Parts: sequence; C-alpha cells; structure tokens
Amino acid sequence: MTLDGRLKGGHDEGVQRPTVIRMAEIRFPDFLPALERALGMRIENLVRLSGGASQETWAFDGASAGETLPLILRRAPSGIARTTGIPLSTEAAVIEAARAAGVAAPRVRHVLAPHDGAGDGYVMDRLPGETIARKILRDDAFAGARAKLARECGRSLARIHRVELDDLRALLPVVDGPAQLASYRDNYDAFDYPHPVFELAFQWLAPRLIRSDRETLVHGDFRLGNLLVSPAGLEAALDWELAHIGDPLEDIGWICTAAWRFGVQDKVVGGFGDLADLLAGYEEESGIRVAAEDVRPWIVYGSLKWGIMCMKMYQGFLLDRSVERAAIGRRCSENEIDLVNMIVGGKS
Repeated sequence: MTLDGRLKGGHDEGVQRPTVIRMAEIRFPDFLPALERALGMRIENLVRLSGGASQETWAFDGASAGETLPLILRRAPSGIARTTGIPLSTEAAVIEAARAAGVAAPRVRHVLAPHDGAGDGYVMDRLPGETIARKILRDDAFAGARAKLARECGRSLARIHRVELDDLRALLPVVDGPAQLASYRDNYDAFDYPHPVFELAFQWLAPRLIRSDRETLVHGDFRLGNLLVSPAGLEAALDWELAHIGDPLEDIGWICTAAWRFGVQDKVVGGFGDLADLLAGYEEESGIRVAAEDVRPWIVYGSLKWGIMCMKMYQGFLLDRSVERAAIGRRCSENEIDLVNMIVGGKS
C-alpha cells in the first residue's frame, strides 16, 4: 500500500490488507455524495485503508471529463476535526509549501471546507511505492534503492529545512529541543512510575539538547513507515501531521533512532544506511555541514521519547485492555537498553 499512495504492496506498517468497499457488500460511507460534489468527479474503487491512528484514510479513483486520477482522502475520524496535532488543513498547507521548495510529496488536490459537507480533511494524489519497513529493508526488489536511500533522505531533509517560514509561522507551533525535553519530562513525571535509565537520559540530555541557532520547518516523523519508497528510490515524504518549527537536527536524529532501525542496528539510518551518507546528501543539497556528534543528542532523545510514548501506551492498556497498546507498551524496556548502549556504551 501507500499512505498518500499506499495501495501497492500493503499499508501502514503492514498489519492488514486494505478492504475494497463494493456496492453489493457494504453500504457506501455517508460522506461519499458530498465528496463527489466537492471534487466535481465520480468516485470509483473506494478503499478504506486501515492503519493511521489519528485519521481515516481512503483510497479511490476520481473520474472526470474522461480522466481518472488515483487519489487519497485523509479525513478526521467521523469527519470531526481532531484536537491533537496540527489541523488537517494546516497539514495540507505544509505539504504544498514543502512541494514548492522541491520536496517530493503528494500534491494536494482539494482541502475540504465546512460547506462541502464531507467532514474535515483533504484529498491528494495517490503515488506508487511501498511504506512497509520489512519489505523495504529485506525484499530484493528494493536492494538498489537501499544502497542510495540514506543519501536521498539527507537531500530530502535539506529541502524540508529550507522551506520558507514566512507563511507557516502563523500556522505551526515553535517547539525546540529544550521545550520538547521539558514536555516529555512532564509526561514522564505524571506517570509516577520511575525508570532509572530514563532519569539518566534526562540528566545526560539537559546540557546537550540546547537551543539551536537554526530554526526551520521540521517534518516531525521522518522515518520508514512515513516514507514512500519504490525500487527506484525515495518517492515521497508522507504523514506531516507532526510538522512544526524547530531544530532541523530533530528530523535527522529521529530517522536514526534505534526503534526505527527495525532490528538492523548496524545501519544507523533507518536500518538501511549510514549516517555519513545521510549527512553527505544533506550537505550536497543545502551546503550546510552537520557533524555526526551534533546529531547524537537527538538520537538519544529519540529513544527517550519513544520509551515514554511506550509508557503512555501501557497506561492506556490499563484502561481499555487494548492488545495494540499492550504490544507497544511492553517495548519500553527496549528503549532503556538502547539508552544504556548509547549513553554508557558510547554506541550510535
């Protein structure tokens, strides 16, 4: 599948296959007539894609004037605007600003307005490619792409980080390193469930995750699962819902976080590449040289952040007994091991 083009091969982290909604089998969603009117096209081959916890994702073909376009609808659950993250209309605006700066991302075709009557969301192009990490990291079809993917990711991040902020400052929050660390400290303390390794990580990061001289657009979740990859290489950056203004090193560190290497720990960048290659691509595109040592605090922060997110999932499991929450919550200890290896053992 592709999210924003995730029909081919699977979908969001490969849990289930998409289900085609057929007239003879299932009633069409109630927003369909309104969506057709808003787009001025007939909707065919409607597919509800599971995956994506914060919004509905629908794939379809839009037919109009003899032309058929492969499209994706990202829509708030039940059409009601979400209260966390940036609004979907802002997400669409960020994607278009990034595309204007040369970032490979799906073209936004229509942002739903209240008078459309189809809920809160937007429609964009559906692109070919794969997002499932297991396939990208292991299938022979992607061997050629893997060899150059780290450098391509560096170039893509450089383009994201040069997006003009003038029009985005009114839309996006500014969240730098110290602010993020303080926020996750508050989240951690609220659990009243001490983890000595997390305490160590907070102490180690406090003098290192400092305010940056650079302030750029930050994707916020640039990693496998949110990258569309084909055998030819990186096709698009997806899932911009965590975009904000902040330290560009955050994006570089996040794709290097141990959890997003999917078990291939010797390949620091996403389980497929080396940090030196990513930084080389970044410098080629931006002219800015980033030292690997400057990225290190953000890699450590990534494991601390994900560990606390796992704690949050476990607390949610205690309330609703969700198997998914339990499966993620149990991974808290993996992040503690990663943190010890990095802080005490000096590993990347």
